[in-house]
Amino acid sequence: MSTCDPGSGQNELWFPFERLSRWGRSLCLHVNRAARQHAICATFRVLSWLGNGKFWYALKLALLLAFRGQAAQAVMHMIATGVTCTLLYKWLKRTTLRPRPFQVDTDIVCGVPPLAPFSFPSGHTLHAVAFSMVAVAYFPWLAWLVLPFTLLVALSRVVLGLHYPSDVLAGATIGALVACLALEIA
Repeated sequence: MSTCDPGSGQNELWFPFERLSRWGRSLCLHVNRAARQHAICATFRVLSWLGNGKFWYALKLALLLAFRGQAAQAVMHMIATGVTCTLLYKWLKRTTLRPRPFQVDTDIVCGVPPLAPFSFPSGHTLHAVAFSMVAVAYFPWLAWLVLPFTLLVALSRVVLGLHYPSDVLAGATIGALVACLALEIA
């Protein structure tokens, strides 16, 4: 009998987390199968590469070039939010030490080399959500561009075998909380 079996009397509080973990692994494995198709894997590699800051740097530069001084506050707000997100997610990764899905399960294919050794939370997703929320708060018309991009970046993390769905959901939640706090302070 497993120690996580509700009838064992041991670790009963961990049983729901064990079930959630099995669900996350199963979903990760299912979504990751797409990475075995070259065109899909290549597309999500590019999305992941862009989501590692390049898209957001280009967006900030484009806003400054197009709107000059009117965009300065938004860009500074995005930079401050990004610094906060980076410090927070790096601390969480060092604290939780959760291995990446492809490191735990040989059936999960790693689509790109990871930037850091640990999985929780998804930094790409955390930043994408935070940047999207701040950008849309200043320029609502950007929603058509940044929201689909953010969703695709989040999906890329699971497709490429780098994160469990719970890592992505946690990253999105943390990013949203940081953005809300940053917008509230401003």
